[in-house]
Amino acid sequence: MTSMRTAMTTTPELLHAIPLFQGLPESAIAAIADLARPAEFAAGAVLMRQGDPGETLVVIVDGRVTVDQNGRVIRELGPGDFLGEISLIDGGPRTATATAVDHIDALVIDREGFDRLMNKHPVVRLGLVMALSERLRQRAPAISD
Repeated sequence: MTSMRTAMTTTPELLHAIPLFQGLPESAIAAIADLARPAEFAAGAVLMRQGDPGETLVVIVDGRVTVDQNGRVIRELGPGDFLGEISLIDGGPRTATATAVDHIDALVIDREGFDRLMNKHPVVRLGLVMALSERLRQRAPAISD
């Protein structure tokens, strides 16, 4: 995904460039474009805090975010990555704190919009489950024979 520094609008072209949304039918892209609102976060801003209620899904368009659990950095996210989905899926509190490393341009989808999107476009749900599975595999200890 290419970096973007101009005033951002949620367009189908932008959404197609985000790995999570690649390959989705145009009806799903149009629904996401209607639901996602552009947002900016300054360097050092906390996008979400571990233990807080989860009310949004954030998709990073430009910039970098560190993700930590219990004060330990567990990953860095960049353009095309997303965060906040776990709390939206299971209704529990945020599992980690996310902090902007530098200026962030993002797309934000609130809980109500997320629920409508998941119910109307199950293919988006499948994409999220696949991405979550990949994250779990990356964090799981290697199994040796």
